Amino acid sequence: MRHTGKMTISLCLAAALFAGAAGCGKKGPLDPANPVSLTVWHYYNGSQQAAFDALVEEFNNTVGREKGIYVQSFSQGSVSDLETAVRDSISGEVGADPMPDIFSSYADTAYEVEQAGALANLSDYLDKEELEKYVDSYIEEGRIASDGTLRIFPTAKSTEIMMINKTDWEPFAAATGVSLEDLQTMEGVTAAAQAYYEWTDGLTPDIPGDGRALYGRDAVANYFIIGMQQLGVEIFQVENGKLTLNTPKEELHRLWENYYVPMVKGHFGAYGSFRSDDVKTGDLLMYTGSTSSAMYFPGQVELEDKSYEIEYIVLPAPVFEGGEHYAVQQGAGMVVSKSDETHEYAAVEFLKWFTEPENNLQFGCVSGYLPVQKEAGSTERLDQVIADSGLEVAPKTYDCLTTIFREMDNMTLYANKSFENGSAARKILEYHLADQAAADREAVAAQIAQGASPEEAAAPYVTEEAFEEWYVSFCDALNGAVGK
Repeated sequence: MRHTGKMTISLCLAAALFAGAAGCGKKGPLDPANPVSLTVWHYYNGSQQAAFDALVEEFNNTVGREKGIYVQSFSQGSVSDLETAVRDSISGEVGADPMPDIFSSYADTAYEVEQAGALANLSDYLDKEELEKYVDSYIEEGRIASDGTLRIFPTAKSTEIMMINKTDWEPFAAATGVSLEDLQTMEGVTAAAQAYYEWTDGLTPDIPGDGRALYGRDAVANYFIIGMQQLGVEIFQVENGKLTLNTPKEELHRLWENYYVPMVKGHFGAYGSFRSDDVKTGDLLMYTGSTSSAMYFPGQVELEDKSYEIEYIVLPAPVFEGGEHYAVQQGAGMVVSKSDETHEYAAVEFLKWFTEPENNLQFGCVSGYLPVQKEAGSTERLDQVIADSGLEVAPKTYDCLTTIFREMDNMTLYANKSFENGSAARKILEYHLADQAAADREAVAAQIAQGASPEEAAAPYVTEEAFEEWYVSFCDALNGAVGK
């Protein structure tokens, strides 16, 4: 899932929200005889929405009935659609629905809403013992208020894994000697991709320059943020709400040569909306993407003239050679709209129930999201919940979750702190290099089609001068995005 768009909210609009929320419910303890009604907006669809709705129904029929809380959930479509719906509610657009009591939110969006004072202080409803049940870094990511209090309740998280078309990987590996162990580092992936391009090119000696791409990745912004972190650099360093941009040339050169260079040479690729689409069409054999994307990894490759079944392999996401084992921490949490004590308290009671290990793992079994409490993050706990609940879990989702559970002790999850213009800055990371790589690859491919060798066609694009030009442009764009 991705965070798209930026929400700008003025204090006066936030005041309108408070006025609309006032009087929604009495203050004080819950009363089962007069249940509090809560609305939840999210972006889940398909099986994820069905799993969430089933848990909401279970809550309403059990704990909710006992305590006097009734929850209604509504999917707003995509993340972008959800943000638009929230924006329209706050600004009082004609026909907009009232502001929900709870809604899914990524940190950048929640930060904008918090700056307007429109979010409830969740620290008022959670004691130290309750907070300690949750993964520390998940709680820290939600402390976006200026005083360090909690505004984002962690409900479901994800990180990145590598998924491979095992069926087509094995003939290549057998022919070239490239191994799965080579894919532990980004440099190893880059070298394997070159070997694959050359191997596939050699399969049709009468058609020179028709080698194929091996690898791609979703979320290029994550590549920058986590890649730099692995190399010892926090690209977005935030202290006391103040941002320092760290863009050292040496580390960025390593990112450039392990993304842009193989993209321009045709060793990496990005063709469809997501890299799982590219595996399905046979344009890639593997990709790095979210654990929650496991359900979209295809069960077959569909070519123009045929289709065939494929098996898969799940591996941890690659780390830069010699780098620290950092992995991205992502996934929207839930925020509670500031209203009155009764509604805020009831909202937190529902979120606490949803994130209990049994309930959270049931959701994760369908969605591919990681549970948020410490005791839930193990294969043993997952297996227990599956057995106790009689769940049927897709093997790909199960393998993604258990791969991460095994790696947890050896890796550090990381999410940058929120800051003003964070969404705009992330867009630069997502598109600046990727768009240039795509355009330059088209130019290289055109020259190959006219008879140039792959090496000759790519040569002008992969020089040190080309890097220097990109580096200056990248830093200018990033500084412009954050207002420096």
